[in-house]
Amino acid sequence: MQGQPQQQAYDRGITIFSPDGRLYQVEYAREAVKRGTASIGVRTDEGVVLAADKRSRSPMMEPASVEKLHKADDHVGIASAGHVADARQLIDFARRQAQVNRLRYGEPMGIETLTKTVTDHIQQYTQVGGARPFGVALIVGGIENGEPRLFETDPSGTPYEWKALSIGANRTDVRDYLEEGYEDDLTLEDGIELALGALGKSNDEGLEPDGVGLATIEAADPQYVEYDAESVESYLAEFDLLTAEEAEEADEEDVADGEESE
Repeated sequence: MQGQPQQQAYDRGITIFSPDGRLYQVEYAREAVKRGTASIGVRTDEGVVLAADKRSRSPMMEPASVEKLHKADDHVGIASAGHVADARQLIDFARRQAQVNRLRYGEPMGIETLTKTVTDHIQQYTQVGGARPFGVALIVGGIENGEPRLFETDPSGTPYEWKALSIGANRTDVRDYLEEGYEDDLTLEDGIELALGALGKSNDEGLEPDGVGLATIEAADPQYVEYDAESVESYLAEFDLLTAEEAEEADEEDVADGEESE
């Protein structure tokens, strides 16, 4: 009890280190990320795959209003986990930086350069009084000079490059799944299977097409492509990741289509 007032002083001050070298508000921001639904990134030789758990809190909510995957530029996609409003601010910042680079230099911005520009912006909010850190982590994936790149941003403002990663809920279990399934010679289709399988790892009951976001950026044609619910459903059915109810409905549709063709 005697040390509690001192603890609270470090707890409330974003610009003050605790005696053991910690910034508590940054750590709390990481906890906010862990409470967000999972987002997955996988880098393959053929391109980058982004997948996200975008289940809605209510059946009355429009699935399209749940924003987890974003196009930052033609060759860059971003997935988020944590506070949605914070994510939108950072993604808008990334989009502006990408457009400024195109106007100034006449070429697309490098993925590493864009990520470090965003993390520099994040880091400023860890040492400025009267502000709080961003309670969100981002996966920034895209193509740079024909090479797929995949980065993570942390609430501390630190960038990390990955072959495959997960942010948000159940990160440890999902990362174990990615480590077991990842290989250096994955195709883009293999990357999609691995990313969706990792999402399924975070939801034992299976996945619903409307509750999954999926996007790719191919190395051969660096264009951000986001898949619709019908395309996602076909992948989930192929990889046996649908919920029992969705799988039953899909089987009934297949039977009906077979009867019509006869």
